[in-house]
Amino acid sequence: MKRNLIIFILIVSCGWAQNSIARQFSNAFADVAEKVNPSVVTILAKKEIKVDRYHRNNPYNNLFPQKFFDQELYTRALGSGVIVDSQEGYILTNNHVVENMDEITVRLIDKREYEAVIVGNDPRSDLAIIRIEAHELTAVDFGDSDKLRVGEWVLAIGSPFSDNLSHTVTAGIISALGRSSIISNDNYEDFIQTDTAINPGNSGGALVNLDGALIGINTAIATGGLQRSSSGVGFAIPVNMAKKVMDDLINEGRVIRAWLGVYIQDLDDGAARALGLDTRDGALIGDVVKNSPAEKGGIEIGDIITTFDGQGISGSSNLKNIVSSSKPDKRYTVELLRDGKKKKYFITLEELPENPRTLARVESDIESELGFRIENVTIQLLRKYEIYDNVEGVVVTDIDRRSEAFTAGLRPGDVITRVGRRNVNSIKNFYELLDTESRGNTVLLLVKRKDVSRFLTLEM
Repeated sequence: MKRNLIIFILIVSCGWAQNSIARQFSNAFADVAEKVNPSVVTILAKKEIKVDRYHRNNPYNNLFPQKFFDQELYTRALGSGVIVDSQEGYILTNNHVVENMDEITVRLIDKREYEAVIVGNDPRSDLAIIRIEAHELTAVDFGDSDKLRVGEWVLAIGSPFSDNLSHTVTAGIISALGRSSIISNDNYEDFIQTDTAINPGNSGGALVNLDGALIGINTAIATGGLQRSSSGVGFAIPVNMAKKVMDDLINEGRVIRAWLGVYIQDLDDGAARALGLDTRDGALIGDVVKNSPAEKGGIEIGDIITTFDGQGISGSSNLKNIVSSSKPDKRYTVELLRDGKKKKYFITLEELPENPRTLARVESDIESELGFRIENVTIQLLRKYEIYDNVEGVVVTDIDRRSEAFTAGLRPGDVITRVGRRNVNSIKNFYELLDTESRGNTVLLLVKRKDVSRFLTLEM
């Protein structure tokens, strides 16, 4: 009897403890929502589009003026934003919410509405700063995204699908950190991945921790097929990256980024084994731009950058983001591996040129706009590149390491035998087929390398 009573007391105690923890957890979410909601806004953007309804075959053209058939249409965008300065009225949001819009209206949680102006925007990070003339605003507290851990609880706040659903709060965890190549390889991406429900309209809204501090700006979702709703895979821009962009846009009117001047790629398993390395961390240097900070500082093709300014480099995107967030005209320590040996260099970064890719292409000695040079098949070329089969096509004899073709896998010695669905028989024929067989900016090439053929997709 006494034993049964003890068991009963333990069960009741455990149940009470679980209920108590659940209530505390629930209260924590509610406290965060109450704290952050006044700092989140709904953004309603509108752009006018004029459509000419005057048609050549319209039987009424002689009766009515042309403008009678003109029609004004509007494209609208719904998004969210976060108040970052209560005195100046600055609001941080996504660039894709407000870019090229004619009218931007900001609605606060208390239903007040204000016209907003764009202070500055940065498409490469998909961030923008807008401003409203308003009083009694509540600015968000900033957290530290460098201290985030996978598995932490987070809340997302925004206006999914409709302005009638403003200040919707959803909860989840941080699923992963450092996600890149989600939207574009040309963008600066270091996304926080979360399973918190993020949907169209949440863009630009707040991702906060359980202290109610901003840790990210909700930006994108991954969906399946034609589905537009959340599939539990959402992405947010880390607040530390956003703060740097925000400060530059407010104080300088543009984002100032530093430049190293290298073309980099991830160190995959095959490359690591070929180089005899134990680690897969680091950024492999595929090319060095002439007269760049990297070349001046002694960095060479084939080097593997492992540390920049004391920060370990996990991959190419990681290095890209760290360098871009650094200060131009300042010297940094770069540690790297060269032929398996550790080396240290001191590199003074420069400001990122307006178009570094164009700069690199101008310095290239590759004549072709595609980034590679071709010649008609000859016995000498087949012998040089160890191709012993009778093959028809054009031979790649030189390639710009900075080109899209090199990234796609094309190499000197490759014989391009087919473009799209048609065989190649000469240089002239190759360029003609590029026009007729391409799909938009993409063309499929059949390439023979020694005795193996494979398809490559080339972005032009």
